Amino acid sequence: MSKNLECRPFGRIESFVGMELKIYSTGEANIEGGVPTNISVLHHLFKAMDGQQPRAVPPQNRPPPATGDFSAIFTVFFAFLVIVSMIIIPFSSTINNNLSILHQVPEGHVGVYWRGGALLKTITYPGFHLKLPLITQYEPVQVTLQTDQVTEIPCGTKGGVMITFAKIEVVNRLRKEYVYDTLRDYGVHYDKTWIYDKIHHEINQFCSSHSLQQVYIDVFDQIDEKMKDALQVDCTRYAPGIEIISVRVTKPTIPETIRRNFQQMEEERTKVLIAVERQKVVEKEAETKKKMAISEAEKNATVSKILMEQMLREKESAMRQEEIDNQMYLARQKSQADADFYRLVKEAEANKLKLTPQFLELRFIEAIADNTKIFFGDKVPNMIFDQRLLGNFLKEASRNISRELSDA
Repeated sequence: MSKNLECRPFGRIESFVGMELKIYSTGEANIEGGVPTNISVLHHLFKAMDGQQPRAVPPQNRPPPATGDFSAIFTVFFAFLVIVSMIIIPFSSTINNNLSILHQVPEGHVGVYWRGGALLKTITYPGFHLKLPLITQYEPVQVTLQTDQVTEIPCGTKGGVMITFAKIEVVNRLRKEYVYDTLRDYGVHYDKTWIYDKIHHEINQFCSSHSLQQVYIDVFDQIDEKMKDALQVDCTRYAPGIEIISVRVTKPTIPETIRRNFQQMEEERTKVLIAVERQKVVEKEAETKKKMAISEAEKNATVSKILMEQMLREKESAMRQEEIDNQMYLARQKSQADADFYRLVKEAEANKLKLTPQFLELRFIEAIADNTKIFFGDKVPNMIFDQRLLGNFLKEASRNISRELSDA
């Protein structure tokens, strides 16, 4: 028994997340042996699960279904299965990607999908999304900063010593616009190819071209930058979506005997550095003392120079004062001499005027008169009263005195 029936909207299905799922069908269902096989219903349901909104057919007034229509029963049963898969299955971690219809893309990730093993170009962003169970597989891919830790990396140095890097951290990021290309070429575990394996390769390349002294001490601070540059060069060339932000390298583990030698060498180097620093301190102290002595000597020299200049100025001042005094004395003596000369000249002139026979005779008489002694004898009258002889003598004496005064 077969009968053609037309499917109608069976209503609204509300999930626990508040989403609506409407299922419409515009085709016909065949009931063979009482089993509904409505392919159109499944087709529109799959479209809704893949994020495609089916075109809704406006409801129409239709006659009530005939007796024996199993379409509504099948639809309700299928809706019940959908609700169960949307609520229960997403929380089962083992069968989440295969059987779940509703899935969540966490913040900082994008959702990528495979159908039949082929990567779809569909990229979804954080939030809830629908997919076809058992047909479409889903995987969240982080597009924010992430840190990959590569551990236990053995390598051999140029001298043949085996060392191990306990941990190397690589901070990287996958750009959103390159998610499809990167996963298509290298899969979900792209970081294993371009970070984990690449770090092993680059570390071994670096160790094989450097000695233990260089790797462990001399150029250890350059390893992180060298690793970052090496990773970024190849990623830019082959996987441009991978951006290397930074690389952090821990100190490698070396054999115990070599480590002790390095430790002893470091202790000796530390002692040498301490001795050098102590010598620098002593030299600095000596230099400081020298500078202080020089400063003190310069200060004393400056003070002595100032005192000497002061004494010189005082001497110069005293000398100028003495010169002034001498000049004043000379001027005074000259004035005095001139005055004495003038006085003597005038006295001489006055005496010259006085040297007359009468005046001389008067003075002679006065001198004789003042004498209290009286001399007697034959020669006395001649000596006393020979006025001519006395006058001539006095005149000659007056001329001599005048000549001497004129010469002076």
